[in-house]
Amino acid sequence: MGEWVSGVGRFTDRPIHRFTEKLMNDLTKIFKALSDETRLRVIKLLEQGELCVCDITAALDMVQPKVSFHLSALKEAGLIKDRKSGKWIHYRLSDADLFRRMLLVSICEKADSAMIAEDRKRLTVFLKKKKAGSDCAPMKNKACACGA
Repeated sequence: MGEWVSGVGRFTDRPIHRFTEKLMNDLTKIFKALSDETRLRVIKLLEQGELCVCDITAALDMVQPKVSFHLSALKEAGLIKDRKSGKWIHYRLSDADLFRRMLLVSICEKADSAMIAEDRKRLTVFLKKKKAGSDCAPMKNKACACGA
């Protein structure tokens, strides 16, 4: 026998429970992804447009595997999207659904730009070197941002 679903005004054979469970899992992934300062820094960097993994790595002054881990968490939560171009993967903020877009807009509005001022400086230097034809921009205490 089905159960009455309040607010929906119909009987159901429990698909609401499965929907609610999936929704709760999605929300948990989203809020876990947003609970890390590094991931918030990535979101602030991406608010100005698409960036390659090597750009984000240089901006954050972190090793590529660590940056990829954070990007993976954001992607799994549906907050960013990626596209492959040759051997590089480029990331951008997701505009897939209204809820995630509103969260991203709120984060970009509320997160102080001073929080990532140094990240933006490193990104600007890296992008200038990249545009000038340099294959690699050295990072503090690391060999190269682009893995060369």
